[in-house]
Amino acid sequence: MALTDAELEYVKKELGREPNSLEYGMLDIMFSEHCSYKSSRPILRLFPNEGEKVILGPGDDAGIVELTDELALVIGMESHNHPSAIEPYGGAGTGIGGIIRDIISMGAKPVALLDSLRFGYLEDQKSRYLFEHVVKGISDYGNRVGIPTVGGEVEFDDNFKSNPLVNVVCVGLVRKEEIVLGVAPNIGDVFVLMGGRTGRDGIHGVTFASEELTTKSEIEDRPAVQVGDPFTKKQVMEATFEALEKIDVQGLKDLGGGGLTCCISEMAAKAENGAVVELTKIPLREEGMTPYEIMLSESQERMVFVVRSEDVDALMAIFDKYELPAAAIGTVTDDGQFVMTQDGKVISKLPCELLADPPSVEREALAPSSAPEVVEVPDVPFEDALLKLLSSENIASKKWVYRQYDHEVQVRTVVKPGDDAAVMKVDDEKAFAITSDCNSIHTKLDPYHGGAGSVAEAIRNVVSMGAEPICIADCLNFGNPEKPEVFWQFRECVKGMSDIANKFKTPVISGNVSFYNETEGVTVNPSPVVGVAGSMDLKDIRTSEFKTEGDEIIVIGKTQPELGGSEYYRSVHGVVAGKAPKVHIDQEYSSAMAVLDLIRNDDEGNVTAVHDCSAGGLGIALSEMAISSGTGAFIDISKVPVEADMDITEMLFSESHGRYIVTVKADTADEVVNKIKSMNVEAAAVGKVGGSMLILDEKVEIAVSKLEEYYSGVIEKFMA
Repeated sequence: MALTDAELEYVKKELGREPNSLEYGMLDIMFSEHCSYKSSRPILRLFPNEGEKVILGPGDDAGIVELTDELALVIGMESHNHPSAIEPYGGAGTGIGGIIRDIISMGAKPVALLDSLRFGYLEDQKSRYLFEHVVKGISDYGNRVGIPTVGGEVEFDDNFKSNPLVNVVCVGLVRKEEIVLGVAPNIGDVFVLMGGRTGRDGIHGVTFASEELTTKSEIEDRPAVQVGDPFTKKQVMEATFEALEKIDVQGLKDLGGGGLTCCISEMAAKAENGAVVELTKIPLREEGMTPYEIMLSESQERMVFVVRSEDVDALMAIFDKYELPAAAIGTVTDDGQFVMTQDGKVISKLPCELLADPPSVEREALAPSSAPEVVEVPDVPFEDALLKLLSSENIASKKWVYRQYDHEVQVRTVVKPGDDAAVMKVDDEKAFAITSDCNSIHTKLDPYHGGAGSVAEAIRNVVSMGAEPICIADCLNFGNPEKPEVFWQFRECVKGMSDIANKFKTPVISGNVSFYNETEGVTVNPSPVVGVAGSMDLKDIRTSEFKTEGDEIIVIGKTQPELGGSEYYRSVHGVVAGKAPKVHIDQEYSSAMAVLDLIRNDDEGNVTAVHDCSAGGLGIALSEMAISSGTGAFIDISKVPVEADMDITEMLFSESHGRYIVTVKADTADEVVNKIKSMNVEAAAVGKVGGSMLILDEKVEIAVSKLEEYYSGVIEKFMA
């Protein structure tokens, strides 16, 4: 049992009695970190979650923001880290299934998936096994239910060897008047359970997710991993959409972590109501299940509808048509109590509010005693360093991953995986861009600037496509919050993220916190995965590859001597140390607004390509633009805007924030640069597109074909 002694005493005082074994089980899962957010809630209040376009912020299955006059965008993000460490195929698949249900339960049609993944280096056999089967689990599930997986990111580091991170984003579209909430608002309404039958899989899934992994977890905790069924999920989706179209549904919620206990208690508590549920009405998959097992099961593909009593028969007829198990299992009451009965006899009675809103915990936060030190590394010839970076697992092409995904189903995907962000068509004029990003090394070295930088990078990615960022969803992956240094990391990270979000007026409307990502004393690098959605006109889409010989190359934003925590240090020198790059919030904002202004006022099509600078710095960004187009460029390094005198390695591998590379048609660079500078943003024309070589100051000349040779096929060789 995960309940602490203090929580046990609190429960007894609130109830005025000792709970029975079923009640203890229900309280145990609802007081778990995964369900209650008891450690993180006080810190999460720092996030802005309101705004002009926000329809629904945190607190339901997903957040909702206005996209057009008629349509809203629904977004959610979840982790399935522990299950994926134990059973990677099923763990990843059920993670996808859960986040899809979150979107459906808001009344929205899921239109895009993204995944953010972290594993040990692929030279490790177990890391290869986890990587292969997580990707296959995501691919099989998403492909079978007909939702395109359009983007994401992958990081490899020894730190994630025993505790991989599997974070998934789902985005949906819904007409504003058709939004449904996870609430039970009317006394006498009926709870109808639909979908997969309840079995013994996933019992204690949320408590398993709220404790550290051990070497015995793979055997001992396997029953806590749910079993997904994408074919049933497809039926559940179709039946749900038909029910929403034909029935006046009062409330809708999926059964994820915490199963029936969590779903029913939260729906009732949000309306300050109660619930009575008859255990014998629940469709079961296995014989002899106890009330404890039934109420704690996290079996997949289940939804709870709240409808008026006169609508039950019509609703059941829809579910019968799809051959889905369904039953009216209870009613909404006015006493605020969650009552379980078995053959009419009361077997548990707990306040919905006690289950749905446990007390938060004030954790100690303690900064580490030592600060990051300046790192000295030996010089490496620039060409050798660039090629080694391009062939590192963290920079090299991720085509092996995204070629397994159907990213064109539904025919909305305008910009496919491999660019800064995916772009999805909404109608004949509008689109949205969506991305997910994280820098765990920067966050390890400096949680504030690492968190701020993860948000800034995600924003740069949607801005580079021509989109205005409108909202954020996040998944915050950290170690044991009971350790003061871990909780300090979490607090400082959220502060940094909040400061950037406030500056850009991009509210955090949905998210997830995943604590206890530790295995026998090894804590994962803090990983704030950030999903950002942006709104745009189709005419404003820009992509990152070089377009035309003679186009002029402009660098926007100033490069600082910031190699600390860089991919250059990690991949070339095997060093994870130094001072992480700082986010200069005003400069970050000004650079983004300058790029958006350029694109939106580009009636003549002078802006031909845009790419942000992040991992690997300017050197990698320029190489990626050359590789994706098959065209070279000449760069005069001396013209790059810099903070101080730097050598070529610092200048081209520094990961300073707030920078973009833009190409414009010949003879327009001076006009564009002057316009950017008038917005108080550093910018300079540094070269031209053309030829078959990437030439840097005539000191370094590398054939684009050679860059591509090192960049491509890296992951494929490991996975062959």
